[in-house]
Amino acid sequence: MGILQGQSVDFLPRLPILMRFAAEYSGSNYGAFASDYRVLVESNIKCAADFGIDQMNTMSDPYRETQGFGAKIIYSRDTVPRCERHPLEDTKNMDVLVNPDPLKSERMLDRVQAVRMYKQQVNGKFSIMGWVEGPAAEAADLRSVVNFLIDLLDDERFAGELMDRCVTAAIDFAKVQIESGADTIGIGDAIASQVSPDVYERLILPREKRLVDALKKMGVIVRLHICGNITHLLPGISTLEIDIIDIDWMVSMEHCRKILGSKVVLAGNIDPVAGVRFGKPKTIRDIMQKTYEMVGNPFMVNAGCEIPAGTPVENLKALCAPIPWRA
Repeated sequence: MGILQGQSVDFLPRLPILMRFAAEYSGSNYGAFASDYRVLVESNIKCAADFGIDQMNTMSDPYRETQGFGAKIIYSRDTVPRCERHPLEDTKNMDVLVNPDPLKSERMLDRVQAVRMYKQQVNGKFSIMGWVEGPAAEAADLRSVVNFLIDLLDDERFAGELMDRCVTAAIDFAKVQIESGADTIGIGDAIASQVSPDVYERLILPREKRLVDALKKMGVIVRLHICGNITHLLPGISTLEIDIIDIDWMVSMEHCRKILGSKVVLAGNIDPVAGVRFGKPKTIRDIMQKTYEMVGNPFMVNAGCEIPAGTPVENLKALCAPIPWRA
């Protein structure tokens, strides 16, 4: 919170994204982590204690709201849950969608319960981050990635209306998580990295702005996560009132600072596979220190995206090794 408020602090916050790694490190498995909030919470708390992590997260997979819209989700022990059939895969009739209820939809409620459990167990010790899918990401989950990308090109009206529906659901979902104890809401909109600046700024960005503005009115910190190369989207992203942005490894952090300015916290961006999973502890520490020296404040420690399963314990400890804050 000190970093966000422009204050001097002892060392930089650590925000690595842990999912399958956390589940297996705690002795469980990915399927249980994604389907049972108690496993998710206990796994992240254990990792925070053992590695030094400053924010509890509720991420597991992209299909929370999708199940709320009526999709069936299938769990696997060692891989990401999958959507049995995208609700709008063969139709543009949005009447087939269920209206998601965060307190009744099984998977949305599971995330709300995770936030509540964090609030009970770690309140005041860690930041608690809820999570929602961004407008493009959720539309792609409902329609399928290929269909949605085609919609953006040949049926802009439908794509926009579908994203509007997704934004409404995201706002409602975020509101319940905030009321349950989340001080931060993460927005995942990864598919946006695959479109042109024109498509992004005309169709996706206005919906992201509506979502971000609604979250800010609720008094919450907003963290944006668009994995992949977002260099071409940065001018548009710079117009969003976000607080923290995750930067993937293929994007220049120096360029991000130039475009986004000194108010947005940059988090990243060592390669999570080549740099963390297969790297060496000293190299990891050196990269993070050099990244901080290059971009300056405000900055938080993170890899470009999720820490992969199988990452050596000493490598994650190196990533989370305290980096002293400096003016």
